[in-house]
Amino acid sequence: MTNNGNSSLKDHQVVSREEWLSARTAFLAKEKEFTRLRDELSRQRRALPWEKVDKQYVFDGPSGQETLAELFEHRSQLIVYHFMFPPEDDEGCPHCSFWADSFDGSSVHLPHRDVSFVAISRAPLSKIEPFKQRMGWGFKWVSSFQNDFNFDYQASFTPEEVHRGAAFFNYTRTDPGMMDREGISVFYKDENGAVFHTYSCYARGIDMMNATYQYLDLVPKGRDEQGLEDPQAWYPGAAADPGRRVVGDSALAVQDSKRDGHGSGAWHLLPGV
Repeated sequence: MTNNGNSSLKDHQVVSREEWLSARTAFLAKEKEFTRLRDELSRQRRALPWEKVDKQYVFDGPSGQETLAELFEHRSQLIVYHFMFPPEDDEGCPHCSFWADSFDGSSVHLPHRDVSFVAISRAPLSKIEPFKQRMGWGFKWVSSFQNDFNFDYQASFTPEEVHRGAAFFNYTRTDPGMMDREGISVFYKDENGAVFHTYSCYARGIDMMNATYQYLDLVPKGRDEQGLEDPQAWYPGAAADPGRRVVGDSALAVQDSKRDGHGSGAWHLLPGV
């Protein structure tokens, strides 16, 4: 599913090698400035104050029940991806699935920097496990079905909050659009076992964690999502046959069946910046 009506590509400026190098070099200065600003923003993020986590959370995982502190394993830092998968659905959110396709690669390297990674959803483990297997993922994924973790960290909301359009999401009172939203939360555990919440981000705040989008931002067509009813409607998700994923144009044939078959009606346009 591509946008073939991009007129800017048909009439795009073509120049000599010397002019190309001149334009590219000038743009490189902007890229370097952005990199330095991003480095400074990251430094300021790390310097933000923490809040202590006193509430006890117990999650259901493949190896049994684990507390939040136990999710760190033997490391001091923990990244949690709030995966949209409400208990009433049979499949996880396709948008979160798009992000999750890069989790396995990151999970190999994060432990070398004293970081554990886990996805957490409200769906029971009995629904998470078959969907995870179907998608071919290996990252750790646990269920918060029996606790308030997702609600406490502003990734899930009550029906009343959604109905009123007054949920606390992305640090403001707003209409989240649904009872579950995407997000990332970060925690630190000190040498005494105390756990601290250091950071959370939502909506476009998780954009840079999507490796595919970072590549697409480099190519002439960019993300090529203008005019789509849903910006990520092109993402193939899981193939109709369990355990088999499809890539490239071959995915298009199964898109409609996946859209109709998703438990939540899915392919939502997620609000928020």
